[in-house]
Amino acid sequence: MATFRIAVIGGDGIGPEVIDQAVRVLEKAAHHDQAQFEWNHLPWSSTRFKETGVMVPADGWDVLARHDAIFFGAVGLPDVPDQIPVHSLLLPMRRKFDQYVNLRPAYLFDGVTSPLRDKAPGSIDMMVYRENTEGEYAPVGGRMYQGTDAEIAIQTNVFTRRGCERILRAAFEGARKRSRKKLTSITKSNAQVYGMVLWDECFAKVRAEFPDIQSSSLLVDAAAMDFVRKPEAFDVVVASNLFGDILTDLSAMVAGTVGLASSANINPERTFPSMFEPVHGSAPDITGKGIANPLAAILS
Repeated sequence: MATFRIAVIGGDGIGPEVIDQAVRVLEKAAHHDQAQFEWNHLPWSSTRFKETGVMVPADGWDVLARHDAIFFGAVGLPDVPDQIPVHSLLLPMRRKFDQYVNLRPAYLFDGVTSPLRDKAPGSIDMMVYRENTEGEYAPVGGRMYQGTDAEIAIQTNVFTRRGCERILRAAFEGARKRSRKKLTSITKSNAQVYGMVLWDECFAKVRAEFPDIQSSSLLVDAAAMDFVRKPEAFDVVVASNLFGDILTDLSAMVAGTVGLASSANINPERTFPSMFEPVHGSAPDITGKGIANPLAAILS
């Protein structure tokens, strides 16, 4: 019988609530699949940050690395700046464990109403591959002359050939496993003439390896319009860190609700643990009321 060691980070708000229910489902599934889980619950949260000044202990990354996967709930509290949990826990985890593939499906389930008129169950069915370790969220930049009229803030995008090619290749391989075998690459190379041009060049190179996939490139602003105008036209979508982040929130809403949006941060080579999480936030306003929907965590 296979045994999997899972690190569980419930986090804040409804995070622990939905994760607890998902763990129950996983235990039942493991019973049927002749597998078992060893759960290691880690109390890393914004509450811990308020109490200790840190979210992740000094040996935290070594602790996580000893697991097969990470199951994550949600982090964030109204009195803790959003950048603290994001830059102390989420973004470092993705980079340290090279979780460069962020999978975010959008599917219109039966019984869920899309805000778009006349969308039938299953008509919206896309898988977004978001680059997860570089691009617009690279921690490169700084601020100078703070508090003066001369203050400067610089945020640098980082696109590497290796980073672009591997997320594009992962997306093409994913498209090959789906029935429609269709892929759309999201770009903005008409305005971002360095990083996005490299992205487009890598797209042209990788698409030549997959002649069986119907592939095209689409500007991000046009993609945002088409996600609303005709979301059923999309199958596999591949995008940079920022573009993928924004578009997947949009795709979740046209599919009915972010409350059903699942997500996976994958290290395909399995040299490090991957991390699985619902897309929704910590929702402190409904914490403890027993009304948080755990389906996004279960689907993740």
